[in-house]
Amino acid sequence: QIQLIESGGGLVQAGDSLRLSCAASGGRPRQTYNMGWFRQAPGKEREFVGAIHRDGEPTIFADSVKGRFTISRDDAKRTVNLQMNTLTPEDTAVYFCAVGLRAFMTMTPTDYGFWGRGTQVTVSS
Repeated sequence: QIQLIESGGGLVQAGDSLRLSCAASGGRPRQTYNMGWFRQAPGKEREFVGAIHRDGEPTIFADSVKGRFTISRDDAKRTVNLQMNTLTPEDTAVYFCAVGLRAFMTMTPTDYGFWGRGTQVTVSS
């Protein structure tokens, strides 16, 4: 069983940057997976943010964050990072990481599993 723990959230101002991390434990240590980041704002459905292939590339992103967010991974440390730049209040949400369950990369939440509990990101205007 894989466990994921997100960290790095917080309260920032519009225009600031934040780096989220997702640490994995359990499962097969040398097994790599496609990894995804999602977010959920109050009263809204969980939405795709970005994903990274198990080989480290490519990465894919939602249009709303393209050009501002990047994803990287360190398989030796079993971490996946979400670098968020030029944050806006619309980025305020709980951010989750999850393991891709498909061989191909996907933006669909139901194609992911082993969800972490999330980390809150709040961007003030």
